[in-house]
Amino acid sequence: MNFKEETVNKNYVYRGKILSLRCDDARLPDGKPCKREIVEHSGGAAVLCVKNGKIALVKQFRYAYGEELYEIPAGKLNAGEDPRQAAARELEEETGLFAAEMEPLLVLYPSPGYTDEKIYIYLAENAEERAQRLDEGEFLSAEFFPAERVEDMIFCGEIRDAKTVAAVLKYRLSRERGGKGGNL
Repeated sequence: MNFKEETVNKNYVYRGKILSLRCDDARLPDGKPCKREIVEHSGGAAVLCVKNGKIALVKQFRYAYGEELYEIPAGKLNAGEDPRQAAARELEEETGLFAAEMEPLLVLYPSPGYTDEKIYIYLAENAEERAQRLDEGEFLSAEFFPAERVEDMIFCGEIRDAKTVAAVLKYRLSRERGGKGGNL
C-alpha cells in the first residue's frame, strides 16, 4: 500500500525567526482531503562530546518547559549552514571545547507528527579546552559527567531531553557492537 500524502496547498499562518507554522490542505492516500498542521524549523546540530570516559553536558533554563534541563551542546542551524560546522560552533560557544574531528552519530526527528525539524548529532572525542563564548542572552553552565552517571541520569529521569537520550543510547550501542558513530 502507498502511504504517501500529497500536499495540495501550503497555507502559512505565521512566519517567525525560529519557526513558521502552516495549516496545509493535503490529500490522503485514499484521495480524501485533510488538513496538516506543520511547524517548519531550520533544524539543529548537536555534539556528544566524550573525553576520558566523561560526557559534556550543559544545564540551562528552557522557557517552554519552565525548568532547567541537562542537554548535550546544541543549537539552531542558520539558513544554508553545514550541520557539522554548526555543531562545532555550538560546542565551542557553550562549553569552550574545540574538536578537531567530529564524526556523524545520528539524525534525530524530534517529533515527526507535526514538525520537519531534523537534528544532526555528531560525536567528538578528546576535544581541547578553549574559552566559552556564550551568545548574548544565553545563560548556561557546562560540566563533564562520567558516562555511567549520565546513563543513570537518563534512567532516573533527570535527563529528559530527546537528543541527549538518543545520542547517549546510540553511543553506548555503537561501543557495545564494536563500531563508532553512524551515518547522517
